[in-house]
Amino acid sequence: MKLPPLILASASPRRVALLKLLPVKFQVLPTDVPEVAHEHLSPLEVCQLNAHRKTRAVAKQIPDALVLGADTLVFLDNEILGKPRNHADARRMLARLQGRHHQVVTGVCLMHLRSHRERIFAVSTDVLFHPLNARQIRDYLAAIQPLDKAGAYAIQERGELIISEISGSYSNVVGLPVERLREELCAW
Repeated sequence: MKLPPLILASASPRRVALLKLLPVKFQVLPTDVPEVAHEHLSPLEVCQLNAHRKTRAVAKQIPDALVLGADTLVFLDNEILGKPRNHADARRMLARLQGRHHQVVTGVCLMHLRSHRERIFAVSTDVLFHPLNARQIRDYLAAIQPLDKAGAYAIQERGELIISEISGSYSNVVGLPVERLREELCAW
């Protein structure tokens, strides 16, 4: 792929690892843009808006780079389940998710400010949790660090304990839809 210098606007080690799966060289430049969630926006729109805000903040600093920003959220019945505030909040989230379908949505933005080009898209993956009791939830939370994860879980960290099935992109649930991103970078 022939691309301008690529910058990942994220400090997420999961996104770094996923982006390394593609044949691209990149730098990491995290941003501290606060995430927003407007009630009148759909889950896909919320993620796309946040991805765009993160990407633009970095692109304004380095307009000749191709900047990649992403935002991943968990939605249950169109309600955002963000990062838990504490372990009690994490237990509450997993108790709500147990035995139910929910969506993991990642908004992605690619922006090259100098040429006024941008591409924004979102990918949604349906996830079904096993029915879980309080002990299973407690054991799972003891096995991972849930406080930096939307929905208080990580599919790549003992996900088999809580997840029954997924429909869609596995890498999207981790935090970056690699399959779709590959297509978009090739088309760039």
